[in-house]
Amino acid sequence: MGLVAFACAGCRQDMHNQPKFIPQRSTTFFADGRSVRPQAAHTVARGQLDEDSFYYTGLIEGKEADMLPFPVSMQVLARGQERYNIYCTPCHSRVGNGAGMIVQRGYKPAGNFHSSRILAEPLGHYFYVMTNGYGAMPDYSSQLTPADRWSVAAYIRALQISQNANESEVPSGVQVQNLKDIAEREGFPESFAQPWTLPATAVSAEPPDASQGTPGMAPATGDSPVLAMTQPRTQAPSAKAVTPKGVK
Repeated sequence: MGLVAFACAGCRQDMHNQPKFIPQRSTTFFADGRSVRPQAAHTVARGQLDEDSFYYTGLIEGKEADMLPFPVSMQVLARGQERYNIYCTPCHSRVGNGAGMIVQRGYKPAGNFHSSRILAEPLGHYFYVMTNGYGAMPDYSSQLTPADRWSVAAYIRALQISQNANESEVPSGVQVQNLKDIAEREGFPESFAQPWTLPATAVSAEPPDASQGTPGMAPATGDSPVLAMTQPRTQAPSAKAVTPKGVK
């Protein structure tokens, strides 16, 4: 009797043994052989509505806008700094001059956020580039949510202000300190307060290709401290940068 009861207990099916599709496995049930079904045509899933087109594209009527879709706060800037330091500094560096570590090791030059051309770009441009990529830069839409991309754009603007600030813009009562004095007081080397330049190891042997639209591939100009690494270390015949094929 006990053996019969034990055998019956071993024949339980419940929910642990049932017909089901295993993710990413094939099936003969559907004509296309896929167990994972595509989204039904003309439907919008939760979270896909994207009502605010500017928030998700950085564009207003097809043009980049110089504004943010939400108010800027210290929390927004702190989040932007954190994401920037993780995803942007390898190419653009902590100060945004395009001399990041992988650029110094031979990767194609990154954009210098402090050049006159990029300083003139609206905030929507930075969001658009992070969303869609630009030249040699891949898109970061998978790594950064729209909110994070806007936070990074806000931090880039703050970074630009920090590297191009005038003493007249300092709030009343705030003391302005010389970076060289700070470096000396903190025990940093003298080069800490000097302009950053790219070493010879960063020079690329490939000729410039304007069709790629990479800002850093333009000939070096007076407003950019970083030499274009695809150019000889002599001034190009024309001081005008190559017009990139991209958003503009």
